[in-house]
Amino acid sequence: MTTGQRGFTLLELLVSLAIFAILGVAAYAGLDAVLNAKDRIEAKADQLGRLQMLFVLMGRDIEQAADRRVRDNFGDPLPPMFGNDTALEFTRAGWRNPAGLKRSELQRVSYGLSDETLTRASWDVLDRAQDSEPRSARLLDEVTVFEIRYLDGAGEWRGEWPAAGGAGTQLPRAVEVTLDVKGWGRISRLFRVAGEAVS
Repeated sequence: MTTGQRGFTLLELLVSLAIFAILGVAAYAGLDAVLNAKDRIEAKADQLGRLQMLFVLMGRDIEQAADRRVRDNFGDPLPPMFGNDTALEFTRAGWRNPAGLKRSELQRVSYGLSDETLTRASWDVLDRAQDSEPRSARLLDEVTVFEIRYLDGAGEWRGEWPAAGGAGTQLPRAVEVTLDVKGWGRISRLFRVAGEAVS
């Protein structure tokens, strides 16, 4: 080695490697935190989108509730809308028919909660046969509470519909739906009922 030239000592190399290792670990931890935050934000955004779509769909259905009785799979009559504080079934108008099929523009739908999953069921026919099966769609997961209240003509809230002592064919004035969704808390929405009378 010539005078004035000097290389790294073993100790200096070890210190440099240790510093680079610490910086690498810190950079990886930061990147991992950013990626985890990104995943959580995307999951929240997806759930928010589903929640918004749920209320749009439910509002569209309830606001187009129609005063039309149906028959169940055994031929027994069902009122235009019936439900309790945790489930709801009713007839709705405005069922779109872009293909021009020979079918009613009325549709029977129901909402219910099972295993923390809120589902919507619909039937292709109003008056069912014994083999009529509903089409079921999962709308939202992680729902711990699904509560429904019905506003009658006198302005009183009821926990079930038809209200006891009320007319069986009459629809409520409004329906209030309350959900408790993990990560979002309690959310309530009020939907008016137009109550279109149809034959």
